[in-house]
Amino acid sequence: MARVALSYIVVAGRRRRIVVAGLVVGLGAVPLLAQSTGRATRAALAATEWPAYGGDAGGSRYAPISQINRRNVAQLREAWRFTTGELDEGERSFEATPILVDGTIYLSTPLGKVFALDPVTGTTKWTFDAGVPVRSGFGDFTSRGVSTWLDSAAVVSSPCRRRIIVATTDARLIALDAQTGTPCSTFGNKGTVSLREGLRNAPFEFAEYEVTSPPAVLNGVIVVGSAVADNNRVNAASGEVRAYDARTGAKRWTWDPVPQNARDAAYATWRGDSAHRTGAANAWSVIAADPVRGLVFVPTGSASPDYYGGKRLGRNDYANSIVALRAATGEVAWHFQTVHHDLWDYDNASPPALVDVTINGQRRAAVLQATKTGMLFVLDRDSGEPLVAVEERTVPASDVEGEESWPTQPFSTLPPLSPHALNAEQAFGGSDATRGACAERLRRLRNEGIFTPPSLRGTLAMPSNIGGAHWGGLAWYAPGNIAIVPVNTVAAYVQLVPAEGTDIAALRREAEARGGQVNRLRGTPFLQVRGLLVGDDGVPCTPPPFGKLVAMDIANGRISWDIPLGNMVPGATPATGSPNLGGPIATAGGLVFIAATLDRQFRAFDAETGRELWSTVLPAGGKATPMTYVGADGRQYVVIAAGGDGSRFGRGDAVIAFALP
Repeated sequence: MARVALSYIVVAGRRRRIVVAGLVVGLGAVPLLAQSTGRATRAALAATEWPAYGGDAGGSRYAPISQINRRNVAQLREAWRFTTGELDEGERSFEATPILVDGTIYLSTPLGKVFALDPVTGTTKWTFDAGVPVRSGFGDFTSRGVSTWLDSAAVVSSPCRRRIIVATTDARLIALDAQTGTPCSTFGNKGTVSLREGLRNAPFEFAEYEVTSPPAVLNGVIVVGSAVADNNRVNAASGEVRAYDARTGAKRWTWDPVPQNARDAAYATWRGDSAHRTGAANAWSVIAADPVRGLVFVPTGSASPDYYGGKRLGRNDYANSIVALRAATGEVAWHFQTVHHDLWDYDNASPPALVDVTINGQRRAAVLQATKTGMLFVLDRDSGEPLVAVEERTVPASDVEGEESWPTQPFSTLPPLSPHALNAEQAFGGSDATRGACAERLRRLRNEGIFTPPSLRGTLAMPSNIGGAHWGGLAWYAPGNIAIVPVNTVAAYVQLVPAEGTDIAALRREAEARGGQVNRLRGTPFLQVRGLLVGDDGVPCTPPPFGKLVAMDIANGRISWDIPLGNMVPGATPATGSPNLGGPIATAGGLVFIAATLDRQFRAFDAETGRELWSTVLPAGGKATPMTYVGADGRQYVVIAAGGDGSRFGRGDAVIAFALP
C-alpha cells in the first residue's frame, strides 16, 4: 500500500494541506503526484514554482505566497550561494532571472552556459555550455534567462519531454533535455536553430545582432525577438520576430515590424525611398504570452537609426509599439504605439505585464506597459484600446533639415512615473561650481520639455534613453490593484553634427571626456553625440532622487507612494536614490523585492506603503529581476543574480538565495 505524506504550504496568508500519494521527495514533485483537494490546493502547487521569467507567461511577477511577509522579512538570511565561474575581464552583464519547474532551477549566462540547480541547496545538477565567444563585442552582452516547454504528447520520463529553451547571446536557439542538459537531437540541427539566417537585413558585423531575453513559449510555439546595435546605420539588421515549432525547431512564421506588404495599412506610415529598408524596430525585451487567447504581446523599439528619422518619415507604425500577434500564425491582432516616429531611443524596454485590473468597479483583462517616457499605459488585452484614457498632445517640431518629427505624441492620463521637464534653475551638482556648470549646459541646450527633437545645437532628453521606466519592468501587486515600477530620473543630451568637415576623432575625444559617445549614422548626413547629463564630478545635473520606486493605483488613477530607490551617499537622509536597472517582484506577503541599484543593495519594501523593511549588501549590483518559490523543505526562498556588469554595477557571478532562519 502506498505511503501517504502530508505537506503544508502557506498561500496568501493561510496554511494549506497538500495530500500526496506516494513518498514525497519534495514539493517539486507535487504537480505530478498531487490528488487535488480543490482550487486552493492547485494554487498552492502553482506557488511552489516560478516557471517563466516574469513568474507566469504574462509576466505579472506576483507570487501568491506569504511565508515571508511584513512581520518577518527582517529575519531573512542567505540560504545558499552559487557562482557561475564567469568572472574574467570584460563588461558582461549578468542579468538572469532563474526559472523553477519540476523541482529544478534553471538559468543562463552571457557566455552561453545553462545551469540546473537544486532549489534548496543551490548545488549543480547539470551544466550545458553553448560556448559564446568571450570577445564577441556585443554592446549589451547579457542573457536574461531561459524558458521551458512540456511536450504533453511525449511519454512520461522520455528524453526531452520537458525542454529548457535558451536563446544565446550570439543568436542561437537551443532546446535542452531538462533532466540531463543534453541537446534535443530532433530540434533543429542537433538541438540548435540559427537565428541569424533569413533576416531581411543581415548584420554587417557579428556584434550588430544578438538575443538578450528569453523567448515566449505557448501552445507548442517558441516566439523570439532580437537585439540590434543602436545608432550605426539606416539599414541596420532587421528586427523580425519569429516563431518556431517547440518540438522540431521548424520555423512557423516571421513578422517584420517594418511593414513589407503594401496591403498592410501600416505600410503607408513609412515614407521615403529607403523607409522600408529600415532596420531594427526589434523586440529586445521579454515577450509576454496569453496561452488561452493564443496571443503574444511584443514590445518593439525604435527603427534605425534612433535619433534621426529623415530616411523613415511618417508615424512608423509597429515600431515603438505593443503588438499583439496570433501565436499560431504571426497575424497582427492589434497594435498600440507608445511613441510616434521615435527620435529619442524610447524603445519599449519594459516587458508587457498581463494582469486583471479593476477599473470603474469592473475586472478587465489588461496589458500594462511602462515606458521610457515615464508613462504607464493600460490597454484592453483583446482589442488594444486604452482602459485608462490616452491623449494625443502637440509636441515641439524638429528644426533639422530633412527631418519631420511627428506633431503629436500619446500621453497616458495617469500621473507620470518620472519627471518630463528640467530647467536651469533646477540644476544640481556636487558643489556650487558643478551646479553652476550644469545650469549653464542646460541653458545652451534646446529644451522644450519631453519630446523635444534632437538638434544641431544639442537637445535635452528628459526622460533619458534609460528611462523613465526601463527593461526592469513592473511588478503587479494583485491585492492592491497596484503596479510597482522602478524608474530613472536622470536626463540626457543628444546632438546631431553634420558629418562633412567634422574631425570625428576630436569630437569623440571631447564627448568621451564628459562620458558621452559619438556615432556615425551611416546613410544620413550626420554624426550623433549623446550622453547622460552629469557634471565633471560625475554627479547628475538633475536633482535627486536619481532613481525611484513608484506604486501606481490603477483603479483610482493616482500614485499610492513614490520613494527614492537606492542611496548614492551612505546614510544620507533623505536618500539620494540611484540610477537603476533591474526589476521588482511582489508577493502575497505584502512585499516588493528589488535590487537594481548602483549601491549594490537588495531590498524589501512594504507593497502598500513603500516603507523599506529589509536590505542586504550584495557582492555586486543585482542588475536583474529576482524570483521566489517554495522549496521541497517547505521554505520560501527569494533569489537574485548578483553579477553586476563589469563596470558601475561591479563585477560578480553569484546567484544568491535568501530564506527565513
